[in-house]
Amino acid sequence: MKRILILIFTASLILSCKGNKKQSKPVDPLKEEIKNDSTLPIVKAKALEVIKKGFNAGDDYAEVWIRDYTTFIDLAAEVYPKEKLKENLRVFFRLQGDDGNIIDGFIPKEKAKPVKVGYDFIFTDLEKQYAGHKNTVETDQETSLVQGVYRYIKKSGEHDFLKEKIGDKTVAERLEWAMDFLMRKRFNNKYGLISGATTADWGDVQPEHDWGVFLTKDSHLAIDIYDNAMFLIALNNLMEMVPESQKRWQAIHDSVAENTMKYLWDEKNQKFIPHIYLNGSPFPDTFDENKIYYHGGTAVAIQAGLLNKKQIKVSLKKMIDNVKKSGAGSIGLTLYPPYPKGTFKNKGMYPYGYQNGGDWTWFGGRMIIALAENGFMKEAYDQAQPMMKRVVKNDGFFEWYTVDNKPKGSATFKGSAGVLYDIILIFEDYTN
Repeated sequence: MKRILILIFTASLILSCKGNKKQSKPVDPLKEEIKNDSTLPIVKAKALEVIKKGFNAGDDYAEVWIRDYTTFIDLAAEVYPKEKLKENLRVFFRLQGDDGNIIDGFIPKEKAKPVKVGYDFIFTDLEKQYAGHKNTVETDQETSLVQGVYRYIKKSGEHDFLKEKIGDKTVAERLEWAMDFLMRKRFNNKYGLISGATTADWGDVQPEHDWGVFLTKDSHLAIDIYDNAMFLIALNNLMEMVPESQKRWQAIHDSVAENTMKYLWDEKNQKFIPHIYLNGSPFPDTFDENKIYYHGGTAVAIQAGLLNKKQIKVSLKKMIDNVKKSGAGSIGLTLYPPYPKGTFKNKGMYPYGYQNGGDWTWFGGRMIIALAENGFMKEAYDQAQPMMKRVVKNDGFFEWYTVDNKPKGSATFKGSAGVLYDIILIFEDYTN
């Protein structure tokens, strides 16, 4: 009897071990590869160091821009106290226009010196230390501020910031006021979409002038994917932060999303068209603009939830093909093919220069985040590799790269550091 009991116990122990062996999770090669990637902790450490230099866009800039700040606020939160992050946001609200518009950026008043070719500085009674400036050809300042406040609150958990009064309005009221500005001043009733001046993808330079940052009588008004995708993200953020606003904004959000795909999505070519022109095109009739693929606007559209997984997969394939055709270093390639020489009067907008086909981690990184958020983790990791490696190679977070992967602009561009930091956090969460 004793022997039989021993045999039964031994058999059950063997079966138990076999069961445990079956239940143990197999090794995920992607997770192991990410865990063993020595570049990621180096880039993360460099990002934390570069943000300590301040909130200006980079060493070449004195200003703090809202569309930059929004993309590195999570990174800044690792280094600065909440009050400092909040104070920067307050400055944008204190300099908010009488019609609800939001400035691009701010600069200390003592540095706001008028120059022959420069910004017309903005001053208000509410803001004592800083002057503002606004690039009027772009339509992403208001939406960027909503997203910035959202990211701050998500990071800090400080929902009471929305109740704080700045002047005669709370932060929540000012956010809605900014969205009201877009509906009053930038909303096109015919298409049911947000408009701005003609720019290259997400850029803020129009083709009609040497500098090209102010709306004039010569500007060609247009509707594009970037502005409308940013608007959709901002409305989603606003409704989450201020639930009582959903009654008004949900219908607008849904209508803009529907119209975006109706009018801007080219189903045949599986891409977004560059522009719908409202008062004519600035380009010659012989130029087929729809041959150009907008990388940045497409990435933001995916973040806005406009494309399904099949469309995302096709979009990534097109981006990778464009990188191969151009010889660029990453999918941060702004657009492809670039606008021809002389199309933009601004001399920096030559083919593959600056926003006309320059390679920007700042936006390529958003595509990587969008891929990861939609379940394409292997693709996200693969496309992040060249961006991470060139930070180490060039010892900096450069503003943009040439088509042959040479760094250009500020080496401490906070927007690049911010998106790469966010990507690394995504990878860390995935491997834990």
